[in-house]
Amino acid sequence: MERFIAIDNVCAWPNLTLLQNGAITAVIFGKPNHGVTEGDVECWISGDEGRTWARGGVPSGHLPKQNRMNVAAGLATDGSLVVLSSGWDDVSPANDPARVSGQRGNILPARVSRSSDGGLSWTIEGGIELPEGTEAVIPFGDIVSSGDGTLGSACYSFSRDAARTGRDAVLNRSWFFRSYDQGKSWVNPRPIAPIKGNETAIVALGDSRLLAAVRTWESEHLELFGSDDFGDSWSPRGAVSLPGQIPAHLLKLLDGRILLTYGARNNGHYGVDARISDDNGASWSKPVFLVDFITATDGGYPSCVQTSDGTLVLAYYANRVPQHQRYHMGVVRFRIDELF
Repeated sequence: MERFIAIDNVCAWPNLTLLQNGAITAVIFGKPNHGVTEGDVECWISGDEGRTWARGGVPSGHLPKQNRMNVAAGLATDGSLVVLSSGWDDVSPANDPARVSGQRGNILPARVSRSSDGGLSWTIEGGIELPEGTEAVIPFGDIVSSGDGTLGSACYSFSRDAARTGRDAVLNRSWFFRSYDQGKSWVNPRPIAPIKGNETAIVALGDSRLLAAVRTWESEHLELFGSDDFGDSWSPRGAVSLPGQIPAHLLKLLDGRILLTYGARNNGHYGVDARISDDNGASWSKPVFLVDFITATDGGYPSCVQTSDGTLVLAYYANRVPQHQRYHMGVVRFRIDELF
């Protein structure tokens, strides 16, 4: 197992994508704070399976007193890299010394960005159809494919007022969107869970089947939901983590098993956990403590890809570890048989 400080001085919330040429992209928030200052969604590129990284293009830049920071990302069937991004207004300038304790304002409308050259240059085109009764949605996780050209992605709606009053008819809810035009427009929002939730990981299992891991609102644990019709309807599959263990990433391995990774934010247990399923999420192994942050007070958000030789490359963020005392994107390279 190898572990790296991959990108320094960023809060990141990384999303990894394995390109058709074997390169790996990391789409991140490029500032070292919890999204309370101006900043861009940046694309970083690794040509050596996650060991070193170089800054590519900017999928989504910001305007004054705004940022772009929340993303979903993945490949269209033509090989283009697609990024959905939102952000916030009423944030501090990037050089504001009060940024650590700053606040965010309102959610910005989501953008659709596209790169046909591996993340170096980007165009912005398209949009996301909002669920009825919502004003904005926040993208999260991997963009998945049905195999017939249809793409899918999770976003969630959010309202501070609904959080305070307990209203949850359409707000503070995770939604699944589909695209029929290679990721330009995103339509037909369908609720994933009948519970309040937000950041949701999606994995395609084949034959229009999907598995979703939803971050719940109150106890902050992961609940699984499954779909047999590429996100048109969903059914509950049960809890898969304890409170304080969020959010998730789901990856279908080359051998067909499903790898679940998630942030662990429990006293004395802070880092990234992993579980594996050999029956498409019906049952799971015991958790394995994959990354120990030791001294961090902010971190997690794993994202993982598997290279053609079976190596797993997992990215996460942390505000500090004993070897590095500030925000960074970390990377762990490992083989699945090292854990299970």
